[in-house]
Amino acid sequence: MEEQLAENVAAVQQQIAEAAKRSGRDASDVCLVGVTKYVDVATTRALVAAGCRTLGENRPQVLWEKSSEMQDLDVRWHMIGHLQRNKVKRTVESTALIHSCDSLRLLKSIQEAGLQSGKLVDVLLEVNVSGEVAKHGFSPDEMASVIEAIEPLNSLRVTGLMCMAGLGSGQQDVRREFDLLRELLESNRGSAPPNVELRELSMGMSRDFEVAIEAGATLVRVGSSLFRGLR
Repeated sequence: MEEQLAENVAAVQQQIAEAAKRSGRDASDVCLVGVTKYVDVATTRALVAAGCRTLGENRPQVLWEKSSEMQDLDVRWHMIGHLQRNKVKRTVESTALIHSCDSLRLLKSIQEAGLQSGKLVDVLLEVNVSGEVAKHGFSPDEMASVIEAIEPLNSLRVTGLMCMAGLGSGQQDVRREFDLLRELLESNRGSAPPNVELRELSMGMSRDFEVAIEAGATLVRVGSSLFRGLR
């Protein structure tokens, strides 16, 4: 298993480097977030040994359990799935970055948890760039007002934006959706308050992370490509 994982990580890193080069960027500009939602702790540990030290989980309870069981390893945990407000406190304590902030109510709960723990919480704002009703996230049209409303929340720091491409989107639509997220980040950066830095773009998964990098992604959330060929 360890050898296969090492090969997979190397292959994904090579794809990242090539996509970055095509867009005039350096591979070091892009962080690989290894999505471990379908694998157990042993496999997750093996992935870390293979060189992937930034890990993403979709479910808060699994993130809590894995981060607790893997405290001996140098790992940065990212929460990338939908987060309910009643799960905020433990998630804030366990993560380096929360990608999926999709409402002001959630952001205010994170603010409260940050105050209680004495921690400045790094978050991303999730944007529904595809317009799909089933998807979470702020609409592109409300980004300016959302960013303005975040200014008083001084226990959190918005480091960027996050999105998921539409499930039925073809390659051209995917690129358009990723370009939209980058444009939102760029257009709102100049007027953002101090606690909204807007430097990270979390977009792209196994099926489209190369397109995402070409569009400006700094964080790509890759799962199945890292575990290909494992029994």
